Amino acid sequence: MDQYEDEARERWGDTDAYAQSHSRTSKYTHEDFAAAKVDQEAATELFVYAFGNSLPANSDKAQAAVVAHREAISKWFYDCSVEMQKNLALMYVQDPRFKKYYDGRVNGLAQYVHDAIMAQ
Repeated sequence: MDQYEDEARERWGDTDAYAQSHSRTSKYTHEDFAAAKVDQEAATELFVYAFGNSLPANSDKAQAAVVAHREAISKWFYDCSVEMQKNLALMYVQDPRFKKYYDGRVNGLAQYVHDAIMAQ
């Protein structure tokens, strides 16, 4: 985990979002992290449902997933604006680790999550 912490600090350490996330998560218990994961997984499952049912990225269900995704980040880590979320969406298709997370659920999901976030 230290590798990821070092990378995050190097990439975003001078941003308000990083400071806010670090401030929040430094106080979290294992139970808090588990609850954050539940919220994140719930948002991902909304994307899986929309994608699996071949709903357009701009459909109401896909856009509900986009909102749940942004709200989970804002609740647990940092205030996630639409612009910030769109930057994350780029990472989801460009960074192999994020792409693997989503495509490991359903092949093609990373691109769908990206497209849904960009469609808002």
